Amino acid sequence: MTDNAKSTPIFMIAIAGLVVTAAYALFNLVTQGHAAFNGSNLGLHWTFPIVVYDYFLLTSTGLTMVAALSLIFGGAHCQPMVRRCLWLALAGLAGGVSVLALELGHPLRAAWAIPFSFALSSPLWWKVMFVIAYIVLLLVVFGRLNRASGWSGEARGPAILLLLAALGVTGIAGVVYGSMTMRPFWSSGDVPVAFIFESLLGGLAFAMFFTYLAHGFSQDGMPSPLKSLLNGLMPKVFALAIVVHLMFVAARALIGLYSNAEGLQVWQHLVATPLFHIELWVGLVLPLVLMLTNATRSNGAIQALAALLVMISLFISRYDYIIGGQLVPLFKGAWAPPLLSYTPSATEWALLLMAIFLANAVNAWGEKQYRLSSCEQGS
Repeated sequence: MTDNAKSTPIFMIAIAGLVVTAAYALFNLVTQGHAAFNGSNLGLHWTFPIVVYDYFLLTSTGLTMVAALSLIFGGAHCQPMVRRCLWLALAGLAGGVSVLALELGHPLRAAWAIPFSFALSSPLWWKVMFVIAYIVLLLVVFGRLNRASGWSGEARGPAILLLLAALGVTGIAGVVYGSMTMRPFWSSGDVPVAFIFESLLGGLAFAMFFTYLAHGFSQDGMPSPLKSLLNGLMPKVFALAIVVHLMFVAARALIGLYSNAEGLQVWQHLVATPLFHIELWVGLVLPLVLMLTNATRSNGAIQALAALLVMISLFISRYDYIIGGQLVPLFKGAWAPPLLSYTPSATEWALLLMAIFLANAVNAWGEKQYRLSSCEQGS
């Protein structure tokens, strides 16, 4: 079966799922407004849609980092992954931005009001400006790689700018949280760096999983350069990225448990939940063990499984970070419990599914249109 034939059913399923979930979410938002989200006036304002948006945004920038680094430093042996990563970055960005637009309430107003506010002291303003530059450069680099002229240095210059934009978006996203001194769970100078490594790990995981998805989870129909990449350099880099992210997760949890600072007591709650242990042991430690031995590291099905587990782990990590950082009320009194409680609403779950279906629809269309596994441009 050709790659185009494999992507057709994925595209049709994704479109059907997108229609159903978007219709359900839009109906609830029109009839209930922002009350469809389970936020709290006691301080829990950024709910599940922000988790979904941040997850897809950081995944997109991570995929772009993988592609840009391959273009700048990787050489010919990294070519098979470049266009797929760039297109996946566009697909993920579409899914994340669609959820943010519905969470904002007035997305069209925000589209012009935020850039023209010139709030230079706000990290969020700089994040929006970097995202705009990121989108433009992402389209430029992908367009150049689809021209008929070879893989010469034509895209290398824009790729350097694209890498800087991706690092800027990811780093400033970390600054948005790390600069909030009233939230000790978030406030830290290492958050931008942690976000960059987390983003890069997500990019590697998504690149591996969707490469196998496009080829029916088998290496049989893959071009030989792609096989060489997946059996050589990529799983080793993937394992290294897991180690770095695992160190960040373990260090923050241990320091949070040890500290008696107000606001960090939420770590005792998070570490006691099953989700945290799924994130740590199933989503990080297990994939790392699978990538450490030659027998499992070179097995395509195990690579895809490890990538999927990491993808799930990163989503749990994003949820724990954003929601966990708001569980301690900003202002305490008889009206507020020691820790707030939160469960995503049905509408919020529908927005997650909508983002997944939209991103998969865009990606499957790109597989059909651009033959992303090919090592040739414009093929």
